Amino acid sequence: MLKNIDLHENLLQDAVHGYIPFSAAADENEIAERDLIDHPWVQRLRQIHQLQTAWLVFPTAEHTRFQHSVGAMHLASRTLAQFYPSLQEVCESEGETLPSRCYLESLVRLAALLHDVGHGPFGHFFDAQYLSQYHLNHEKIGAYIIRNILAPLLKRIRRSPLGTLDKNETLDPDQIAFLIVRPSKGDVDAPLWLKLLRSLFCGLYTVDNMDFVLRDAQMSGFGTKVFDIERLLHYSFFTKHGLTIHRKGFSALIRFLAARADLFQAVYFHRTVRAIDLELKEIFERCRELIFVGNPLDHLDEYLHFTEWSLLVDTARWKDSPDERKRSLAPLWQDFLRRNVTQHLAAETMVVFSSGLKEQTSIFSDDESIRRAIVQKLPSELKAIAFTVDIARHLHRPDSHKMVGTQNYLYEPSTDTVRKLEEEELYQHLPQSFRLCRIYTPNREHIPVLAKAFESIIHGETRDDETNM
Repeated sequence: MLKNIDLHENLLQDAVHGYIPFSAAADENEIAERDLIDHPWVQRLRQIHQLQTAWLVFPTAEHTRFQHSVGAMHLASRTLAQFYPSLQEVCESEGETLPSRCYLESLVRLAALLHDVGHGPFGHFFDAQYLSQYHLNHEKIGAYIIRNILAPLLKRIRRSPLGTLDKNETLDPDQIAFLIVRPSKGDVDAPLWLKLLRSLFCGLYTVDNMDFVLRDAQMSGFGTKVFDIERLLHYSFFTKHGLTIHRKGFSALIRFLAARADLFQAVYFHRTVRAIDLELKEIFERCRELIFVGNPLDHLDEYLHFTEWSLLVDTARWKDSPDERKRSLAPLWQDFLRRNVTQHLAAETMVVFSSGLKEQTSIFSDDESIRRAIVQKLPSELKAIAFTVDIARHLHRPDSHKMVGTQNYLYEPSTDTVRKLEEEELYQHLPQSFRLCRIYTPNREHIPVLAKAFESIIHGETRDDETNM
């Protein structure tokens, strides 16, 4: 009765993808995917929210980096199953021999599972507000963890849901680390098949952003099916140039990019979410050295146990700390935990930049330029009032002159040619980026005068743009 059931496979039930299979050990001597999923470095992601601080605004968005990582692992299998024939054809035509299909599936699945393993509390916020002082980000830390801590386990993985690796094959942790780090000009030489697979992790549509768009939209209440992932994958394949989408799937790609942009505007850049981020930034600036002991790469044992849970529990106790400085800063964390938002929105606008408009020449390119312009518009007796300029930027599509912008291509069946997406007319009409510019103030009485000053700046900026055109 059990002959058609793989006893060495487990199922995980997921709200977005349904059942997700993963390999389990056949005996106590085997290392399987389950061992990686249950590893402390992966399990700690249960204690880091996927949505930075948006969970404080969207009550149902309590999902974590762990759920997202498992979902990305599942999508890695789906994409490899769809793209493998074209990957094999391209590499063989270039005289390159592929590893076994099971090796490739294991490689992309484990890269997807581990792509966020280096994250600290509040995700990308922690990258910007803490890790940047050490010239680090979560990708670099994740690659270090893969190479130096998880490597012995990864090398002993023998199976994926697809089957078993060839006898002479051993997973290479360096290749897994290669996949999760964004490409750069200083990249080491890598085989074509590995470079192509990296487009599943870095590009317009990846196992990472396809999962988080579906997951974040569903969990926040934004929507349950915001883009057609089946069509997007069905019409995608590899060419020697990179990940390529057939003309028939182009509309699905456009819809995905629109859905992702909508999520940024409605959820990630929600006005209250950004206000909370501003206050959290101030907290970090005042007690950054009290939050963690230093460079995470020098203190990995401590970083393993450093999560949002640990940070919020620790700071909640600062009010009783023998350290006078911690006691003085405790009210800031108490206000944060109580969601006591002191910044009030005074005005906002969204500026959309097309390919012909340079963000750097706009007054909305940096907050200091806007601050100076607003102060000039304020009455003399109000020039010293407190207000904060917040600019949130979303990149619709990467610059084709940068490494990330060379991952995706378009196939034209009418001419049987592959070309850059930038050469497609509809793609050209997509915005290059947008910036949401907001003015916040702690004093509600100052909202009208700030709004009036900001409005005059907006009109002036519009006239300047029209003149330049």
